[in-house]
Amino acid sequence: MSINALLDEFKVKAATPKQQLAEYKAQGKKVIGVLPYYAPEELVYAAGMVPMGIWGSNNKTISRAKEYCATFYCTIAQLALEMLLDGTMDQLDGIITPTICDTLRPMSQNFRVAMGDKMAVIFLAQPQNRFEDFGLQFSVDQYTNVKKELEKVAGKEITNEAIQDAIKVYNKSRAARRKFVELASAHCDVITPTKRSAVLKSFFFMEKPEYIEKLEELNAELEKLPVCDWQGTKVVTSGIICDNPKLLEIFEENNIAIAADDVGHESRSFRVDAPEDEADALMALAKQFANMDYDVLLYDPKSTENRRGEFIANMVKESGAQGLVLFMQQFCDPEEMEYPYLKKALNNAGIPHIKLGIDQQMRDFGQASTAIQAFADVLEMQK
Repeated sequence: MSINALLDEFKVKAATPKQQLAEYKAQGKKVIGVLPYYAPEELVYAAGMVPMGIWGSNNKTISRAKEYCATFYCTIAQLALEMLLDGTMDQLDGIITPTICDTLRPMSQNFRVAMGDKMAVIFLAQPQNRFEDFGLQFSVDQYTNVKKELEKVAGKEITNEAIQDAIKVYNKSRAARRKFVELASAHCDVITPTKRSAVLKSFFFMEKPEYIEKLEELNAELEKLPVCDWQGTKVVTSGIICDNPKLLEIFEENNIAIAADDVGHESRSFRVDAPEDEADALMALAKQFANMDYDVLLYDPKSTENRRGEFIANMVKESGAQGLVLFMQQFCDPEEMEYPYLKKALNNAGIPHIKLGIDQQMRDFGQASTAIQAFADVLEMQK
């Protein structure tokens, strides 16, 4: 299949989760929604069910979810509930609600109240101190609870061997996505920001063997191409999520390519593999979570050293980018509190950056367009 045909397929998959959910259900499959993020999707896969990522929506207006949510909840969380209430994703057999942030922690109970008996609502508490033995055991205990609830939905036992097999599949998908983002930078004339986003976003909606097969095929085709002699500018993107095509089209209009990303919805989610040599598969998943690092939503015992800021600055330098674009989610306290430290690290490293406040209810992109265009001009002058 040609590169354009593969990219078109990923674009369709990324834009039609409701249709794909209906197709899975028509095939007699059970589907579990997985809210962001760092939830053990491998357990869903090991149960023979389809995991489907729930990251809000750029195409909906918050209406019914207002009955359950405080107005200062981020739009990702509110729109996740909206899609369950308005019929978009109500065919799900269950959802996993992590507690990675101060919004999702209490809102997990809102999901439970709102859904009632319509679907299983599976609570996942994640430890702050995830490195120590007690933290690892806490994760294992939580994953055990998630496993038991999934077994009720699936109607069968989830074996240790099935989880180990799932880990191998997911590690393979992570490797393919890491390879893709490298190739996307080397071939940014072909993989534009909108196409890059669609390829990565479609992972959350596609069955994993199919996704891996298609992505490995795309990677192989991209490797055949000569490295692009890019005449525009390159940036690193950072934030929780940036999957809005209209926003990313502004990058393309200003000849900006994405060299790498520090986005929760993208590369952060596949930086770290789960160990495949661990006898206890749940412990393997716990160790994977413990090994996650450089994330604003994860506790860092060395946070006073500004490790994350330096990590992002080094990412910009090593990727060959000229600057960083920070997509700051509205009402995200962790991102807002981290920004002064991130800004200091970028300034110390001499890296230009801009901060754009975004949410999934954005309809007017005029201000963002002006800011991105001005930033592109600055980067171009500094080349």
